[in-house]
Amino acid sequence: MAKLNVTQKLIKSHLLEGKMEPGNEIGIKIDQALLQDATGTLVQLELEAMGLKKAQTEVAVQYVDHNLLQTDYKNADDHLFLHSAAQRFGIWYSRPGNGVSHPVHMQRFGKPGKTMVGSDSHTPAGGSLGMLAIGTGGLDVAAAIAGQPYYVKMPQVMGVKLTGKLPDWVSAKDIILEMLRRYDVKGGVGKVIEYYGEGLKQLSAMDRHVIANMGAELGATTTVFPSDEETKRFLKAQKREEDWTELIADEGCEYDLQDEIILDELIPLIAKPTSPGNVVPVREVEGREISQVVIGSSANPGLRDFWIAGAIVEDKAVNNDVSFDINPTSRQMIQNMIENRAFANLIKAGARFHQSGCMGCIGMGEAPASDTISLRTMPRNFPDRSGTKDDNVYLCSPETAAASALTGKITDPRDLEKLYGMKYPKFEYPEIEIINTEMLVAPPEDGTDIKLKKGPNIATLPEIKAIKDEYKVPVLLKMGDNISTDEILKAGAEVLPFRSNLPEISKFSYSVIDESFYDRAMEARDEYGGHVVVARDNYAQGSSREHAALAPKYLGQVAVIGNSYARIAWQNLVNFGILPLEFTNKEDYDKIEQGDIIILKNFKDDVRENNPVKVTIHKEGGEDVEIETTHSMSERQVNILLKGGIINEFKERLEEQNLKA
Repeated sequence: MAKLNVTQKLIKSHLLEGKMEPGNEIGIKIDQALLQDATGTLVQLELEAMGLKKAQTEVAVQYVDHNLLQTDYKNADDHLFLHSAAQRFGIWYSRPGNGVSHPVHMQRFGKPGKTMVGSDSHTPAGGSLGMLAIGTGGLDVAAAIAGQPYYVKMPQVMGVKLTGKLPDWVSAKDIILEMLRRYDVKGGVGKVIEYYGEGLKQLSAMDRHVIANMGAELGATTTVFPSDEETKRFLKAQKREEDWTELIADEGCEYDLQDEIILDELIPLIAKPTSPGNVVPVREVEGREISQVVIGSSANPGLRDFWIAGAIVEDKAVNNDVSFDINPTSRQMIQNMIENRAFANLIKAGARFHQSGCMGCIGMGEAPASDTISLRTMPRNFPDRSGTKDDNVYLCSPETAAASALTGKITDPRDLEKLYGMKYPKFEYPEIEIINTEMLVAPPEDGTDIKLKKGPNIATLPEIKAIKDEYKVPVLLKMGDNISTDEILKAGAEVLPFRSNLPEISKFSYSVIDESFYDRAMEARDEYGGHVVVARDNYAQGSSREHAALAPKYLGQVAVIGNSYARIAWQNLVNFGILPLEFTNKEDYDKIEQGDIIILKNFKDDVRENNPVKVTIHKEGGEDVEIETTHSMSERQVNILLKGGIINEFKERLEEQNLKA
């Protein structure tokens, strides 16, 4: 019998279609689904469009953790809609202010050995418990909730061996920053990162969450940890010990790729603007003055993370020029912080406490001052994500963040020993945490008669039409490498309240790159019937938000032509009927300019038959240039595209399975 690693065991036990060979499309059974409100509104509208009667997964949970600011009626209306939809479709509902989806799900619902898809790119945080947890577009999540397999290309499994012991003042955040220093933001594409080795004994379940969460920044399909004695300890502390099962790699198993991190050699690291992959030692940037420190978010959500910050600032005051902001990750976390005095230590030092939610991580408040440095324990620092144009956001550990809050400048936390005579505080987890489930609402047994509550800002999704056989459309944008979803359709307090109003949110498409894009796209839609955009490598990295595909589709986007795509974005483009074309010859990127006219003929046949897609580039006053492109879609995805999108596909399937309401 073949010896399997943890990832292979998880996939094999859930495999429904395909072969476990890297690059092949596989279909796997999904046990759990996670939705958050910035993307979940679309999922619920998609479930409505599909005519779903009741969720078919073992567990599905709708969290409200992004759009918590209620500056007008829009977010409040969406909260009512999401609650009614959760009740209607048989989904748990986590009320506004209950907490960030990923750590709450880990505490209350996550189970070793289970599979999960989530409409949030940081869903892989669930891998900290020995789950196969994958972030994906909302349509894929809706399909999984409807009982359909989840399709993904079988990834390579990279085994990362952890050896040794973490030095003082170095923690889990520095481990994932070290991975990003080595591999940057696209080094994990097409891979699952699986951690193993004696060094795991150094990492609590929430430390593993930190690493698994930010594995998304590597572009990885997901991150996997074994389910071991530490997993058991964590679940016991959550009063869920009965949900624990051991899941470890077979001795002598193999990995497609290998790496090793010697924990003893790690030092405090920090990611400079404007990419999580722009990692350097803290020493390299120390001394730079800062104006803000934010601790919390799904990337550092654990009790230890807040406790260590509180222990560092205990009986001290943060620098007068620093806004010291705390994002507690859940109401349960706040209660435990009160119990262990972390709350009191932070408040006394000058901390500003915010709601339990994503908040500043998604640009929902906590925007930093202009032309200043903000240090954050968050997962991303893409341009303008914080809500401040031309922001300067650095990503670091709670230790580095708290030390810098005291001094008012970027500080290596190891210097606290000579600055304050401070020894590294050692945290001990409580045997049993205070448990709070008051704001988790269970679904009824039968929600068929529950009506969806739709306020004036909630618009039913328009029908998505199939691709045509011929196009003659302009190139509206030519972009470079690593364009993020925050640049394609940004988040923040101004934009996200329109997440359930497609005509309105589409006005922000590509606005971070070009504020004139919307007007030009509307003109192109009227004159030409659509447009294309061009990019290079790793197009649409970052968030899973499918608005980054749906809004451009609404504006008439026919195709994207690029060298390569981030996994989730590539799936979202297909799901909404935008063809992700790839340059056959990467040098052809230089032949296309913004403003050129793209001519496509025999489009449907070429796509269906997997022929090279010929692209004619018409230049004003010049000779036409012809290049060849291709695509990486499976036969299943081609059929979805030709039908007009995955909603139409699953309407047919649900009708066949008699799940229609």
